[in-house]
Amino acid sequence: MAVGVFDSGLGGLTVLAALQRRLPDQAFVYFGDNAHTPYGVRDADDIFALTCAGTSRLFDEGCDLVILACNTASAAALKRMQETWVPEGKRVLGVFVPLIEALTERQWGDNSPPREVAVKHVALFATPATVSSRAFQRELAFRAIGVDVEAQPCGGLVDAIEAGDMILAEALVQSHVDALRRRMPMPEAAVLGCTHYPLMEDAFRAALGPDVAVFSQPDLVAASLQDYLERRPEMRGTGQVSRYLTTGDARAVSSRATQFLRRGIAFEPA
Repeated sequence: MAVGVFDSGLGGLTVLAALQRRLPDQAFVYFGDNAHTPYGVRDADDIFALTCAGTSRLFDEGCDLVILACNTASAAALKRMQETWVPEGKRVLGVFVPLIEALTERQWGDNSPPREVAVKHVALFATPATVSSRAFQRELAFRAIGVDVEAQPCGGLVDAIEAGDMILAEALVQSHVDALRRRMPMPEAAVLGCTHYPLMEDAFRAALGPDVAVFSQPDLVAASLQDYLERRPEMRGTGQVSRYLTTGDARAVSSRATQFLRRGIAFEPA
């Protein structure tokens, strides 16, 4: 049985790796829309159309549940998809909520009113589209009050990561952290609000310093999915074999994915 994992490119592989570690017997189908990456500079309608197309392909692969392992898609498309598009019997989930639950120290499914939490000053690093959507702040407001969020749009960072230019990516991380600190000099926590960014987590930690707690998504999403599937085993899907699909050049994407995950990954054309 297979669960779908969708991303605009390679960033969702960080989530997939965590899912596979936690759920080693679960089959997954990964869809990377590498031909259209990055999503973070696109408008909401474009992101919605591309995300629906990729999710539909995963439904065709027998995935009854699809995880949007892309913060931009989760921010700009998920709510609209759930309200107007997702077929009966299918589910599409995003990656924001597990992160916010960890940040606010709430258990999965805790629907009690928002309350004050220990962390008061949070830095959000995300794509321009995620920042402009304010989806993170909206979801946070359902769970916590009195939290000041300063969002930094990290233009160019996804492009550098996808291109494998880690020197440029590290320089961009430092630049974006410096820009954020000019507006929020002393954040208590930092949220890496793009699934590409865990590939640069060490650079973020170095730039932010030891006093800032860094929240990254892959392990949090994996724990949340495990809990979800234990309660909803029928959503494991009908596919039996893990596959990797891409709208880009399969050979080039496979090479880059193998470099990222340090194990052989063979993509096929979507």
